[in-house]
Amino acid sequence: MRYTITFGLLLLFNFLRCDSLSAQKNDAIPSTVKKLITCYPDFVSGYADNHLIFKDGSKLLWDDGIANKSYQQLLDNPDLEDMFKQPYPLSAQTKSPEKNFDPGRIRNEAFFKKMYGKTKAEVESNLVTITWCPKTIGEQLRVTHINGVDRQLQKVSAELDKHPELKKYLTDIGGTFNWRNIAGTHRLSLHSFGMTLDINIKYSDYWQWACKCKNEDAQIDYQNRIPQIIIDIFEKHGFIWGGKWYHYDTMHFEYRPELLN
Repeated sequence: MRYTITFGLLLLFNFLRCDSLSAQKNDAIPSTVKKLITCYPDFVSGYADNHLIFKDGSKLLWDDGIANKSYQQLLDNPDLEDMFKQPYPLSAQTKSPEKNFDPGRIRNEAFFKKMYGKTKAEVESNLVTITWCPKTIGEQLRVTHINGVDRQLQKVSAELDKHPELKKYLTDIGGTFNWRNIAGTHRLSLHSFGMTLDINIKYSDYWQWACKCKNEDAQIDYQNRIPQIIIDIFEKHGFIWGGKWYHYDTMHFEYRPELLN
């Protein structure tokens, strides 16, 4: 009888210990990693030993251990953790952002190449055509189907189509897929992955146009003419807005649901 009780207690102890270790292991996963797992379930499967793990078994370093990076270092050489350094605000943009506050503009290029394609040809193989605002505009756009970006843009389109008063902002789309570097940099534009959309540039503002320069350290006066309802609809379906950046790009929307959750 004593043996049975002792054995039972040992089993209970081991069960509680394993459950505790499992909880500790789960707690060790950064909350921002959990967002990537949730938002990109077709690609991201987990986290271990300071690496993000993909479903094909490949890994990307999470934290490179370099503290106190300069703003330019964050832009040019960010690790995955750095992408979450500046939280994206869901409130309406009513004033100029603080200098170099660009939530979402810090991007680990390897992460996006892993999902959307490493070359122009790879990205193009995943592009599909959607009809943008079929009731009011009817423009054909090429976007990626990876991560359901095409479906999310169609949801955005359907909601915007209910507002014919917004047509001037949404016609003559400024661009979707375009494999290129960001102007004045060696960094690949996210337009290269077919998961961004620029609305009509005639009613948009861009920091380089305002300062007539490409100097990231320039003093910039904030400008915006895009109605809040457009921003709200895009954000509702997983797209962040470049108008919330100090280096503002008010025409620009990109699919980054991990920054909105």
